Amino acid sequence: MELLDGKLVSAKIKEDIKQEAAAFMASTGRKPHLVAILVGHDGASETYVASKMRNCELVGFESTNIHYEADVTEAELIAKIESLNADDRVDGLIVQLPLPAHINPERITEAIDYRKDVDGFHPVNLGRMQRNLPCFIPATPYGVMLMLDHYRIDTAGLHAVVVGRSNIVGSPMSILLARNSVPGNCTVTLTHSRTKNITEEVRRADIVVAAIGKKHFITPDMVKPGAIVIDVGINRETSTQTKSGYKLYGDVDFDGVAPKASWITPVPGGVGLMTIIGLLKNTLEAAKGTIYPR
Repeated sequence: MELLDGKLVSAKIKEDIKQEAAAFMASTGRKPHLVAILVGHDGASETYVASKMRNCELVGFESTNIHYEADVTEAELIAKIESLNADDRVDGLIVQLPLPAHINPERITEAIDYRKDVDGFHPVNLGRMQRNLPCFIPATPYGVMLMLDHYRIDTAGLHAVVVGRSNIVGSPMSILLARNSVPGNCTVTLTHSRTKNITEEVRRADIVVAAIGKKHFITPDMVKPGAIVIDVGINRETSTQTKSGYKLYGDVDFDGVAPKASWITPVPGGVGLMTIIGLLKNTLEAAKGTIYPR
């Protein structure tokens, strides 16, 4: 078993991004700029946004965190997004999900200028990704592909089974793995909570991508020997054993599955760190105008 080490890979790519950001600063006189909007006081969301801001600083980006209380109206939020869309000093714009129940996340996503949509959630970016055109790829799937590329894992012709069909991870992951690209060129099965005989489906996989949001959903009996196992799950549970007061678990039973796998990502220390990398790379490309000319 070999570890797909998100800590190692993210550190390497961050150094590359830092050098590119310095070159951008030298040629333009400004830093790539990411703005993150946070609504309410969800603990996990606050942690994620703080991590994104901290990583921006580490690679030499400018970052701005705009925080609204949970009672902000949808109209107020959209008005702010529209003003940031029009601000040439802003390269990337993200709105942290989930949002309070009175705000429609689809309306918020579509309000963001697709040329600043560094989360890769806008329908324009998702449509261009499906057609294998230049676009901002959703940060988590992008991070997974960067990890596979770093380890030079040849995915061509392999059977990938994606568990979970969310618009943020599962569906785009299935498209990326199937595309005529490197990594890519897989035969892909997309499974979800309504899939019959899901254990049998997963057991056929050369590559398992677990993104269903259920702690230890993938058990050893579901994984064939030699499979590549990518755990996207981040399930938080309260814990007295950690300083933070919670502990993270993946969608994969790591201890049980690892001995059967050829490659596997840990949680924490795997895909979560690569998600940040996907976001940083998208923000850098937005600033440089390499995907959508400024």
